[in-house]
Amino acid sequence: MKVIQDKCIGCADCMRNCPVEAIRVTKKKAVIDDLCCTNCGVCFRVCKENALIPEKNCPEGTIECNACPVKCWIHNGYLGACRRYKNEDGELVRLTHLHSFDEVKEIVSPGPKEVIRHPVITGIGAGTTYPDCKPAPYIMEEKRVGIDVVTVVTEVPLSYSSIILKIDTDFPIGKEGEAILVGKKVVGHLETEQYGSKMLHIGGVNRLKGENGFLVARTITDIANRKTVNLKIEKGVRLKVQVGQPPTIDGQMIEKMRVGCGSATIGIFAELFKKTADEVIIIDAHITGQLSCHEAGKFIGVQPTGISLKFEESTPGRYFGDHGDGWGGTSISNPADIIKHINMKIALPGMTILITEATGQNGAMFQIKANGSLNEIPLTESGSNALKTISETCEPSLVSAIYTGGVGGSARAGVVKYPAKLTKAVHDGKANLTVGGSQVFVLPGGGISFMADVQQVKTGAFYWTPTPATICPVEYTIEKKDYEKMGGHTEAMKPFSSKKPEKK
Repeated sequence: MKVIQDKCIGCADCMRNCPVEAIRVTKKKAVIDDLCCTNCGVCFRVCKENALIPEKNCPEGTIECNACPVKCWIHNGYLGACRRYKNEDGELVRLTHLHSFDEVKEIVSPGPKEVIRHPVITGIGAGTTYPDCKPAPYIMEEKRVGIDVVTVVTEVPLSYSSIILKIDTDFPIGKEGEAILVGKKVVGHLETEQYGSKMLHIGGVNRLKGENGFLVARTITDIANRKTVNLKIEKGVRLKVQVGQPPTIDGQMIEKMRVGCGSATIGIFAELFKKTADEVIIIDAHITGQLSCHEAGKFIGVQPTGISLKFEESTPGRYFGDHGDGWGGTSISNPADIIKHINMKIALPGMTILITEATGQNGAMFQIKANGSLNEIPLTESGSNALKTISETCEPSLVSAIYTGGVGGSARAGVVKYPAKLTKAVHDGKANLTVGGSQVFVLPGGGISFMADVQQVKTGAFYWTPTPATICPVEYTIEKKDYEKMGGHTEAMKPFSSKKPEKK
């Protein structure tokens, strides 16, 4: 990487972002250590003054790393941009050795013992004790494989609770951070995107105790109980969601979840695409993929086509897309518009181009004319087969939800006399926390914060109360000897019976 001194203003953005600390700023000018520099392009991409120029040829004495699309050039004795690989006398060496499980098992939680993995009874229908200084409504014991086991259950009101909604779609629904509305009331915010999905967060203690708290509690509960809920993203779309069902966005049911981003789609189907067209472009809002420039295309021998795309190149064959209502969730409504230029010194008349999305739901084929313009042609049999293969590989779009809650508060007093010991037991795997019988993920750190997949909990198990708070069925299952050590309410224990109590 070279610095154009006249353009450099010494802002130090390149220095702050360089992954190998190859840049320093001296007398308000960037200076690059050529031996340390890997030509990764980070400085080039963050420089607003266009004061950096990437090298075109690999310097003598370097190795080109092929561990990722960045393709670092690493000098002898130096590290690549990811700091995983080093050039040791002309050999690319992974610095951390391959670990066996025995080498990591000491820091991997084994989880609860099998004997306490399932509760004796669930908290569904248990009722709630308030104040919490009284024993929980049901404390049941049972003998399992010769071991006395205790389960303590309650339907606990939680102000510290929320719902994380995962909506499988590549369709744009709004900007991150925008409010989520029920009617005209704010109940949450649009959070981020995961692989082929949008993430929404609804609730939380601050919203539950706010002016819309009752509506927030109702919305969390309705979603957790798998009811249909209508939401609106501020400055975005209208959503109809129901856990376990496809989402509806602005009245359109979304049926397919993309198989991967455009780059991943190229990687998965490279061999198929090679047989389909001379060039394949997968339009995608995150990473648009181009077969001939992509590492997967080069690996299988696809020849350069001279085609360049409109989006910003990230690494070869991978481009950062934009967001819109067009193909692949981008602004491209006419597929040919993705092409910026065709270099006819490389391209040949008659070359074919397949353009599609990562769901395979739309597709078009073009042929390059002698003057470099495009002629749209009908999809060939192999082109149609490629779209069908992509589509059939996609999973159905679904709505899923994670209920999150914090039970590290006063409710512990209804379980044991020493609440801190219960918290430690949960984190140590000596007390197993479940929700409606379903195993949860307990977040590390202080307190007892958990995440539960609502599809693993019986429908109708969640409620809300006008404190406002949501009500969740919670179970702690513990070996009796451990329960006694933490001050369990042994005086309130009962043996388990599957018989329903007679009505009075």
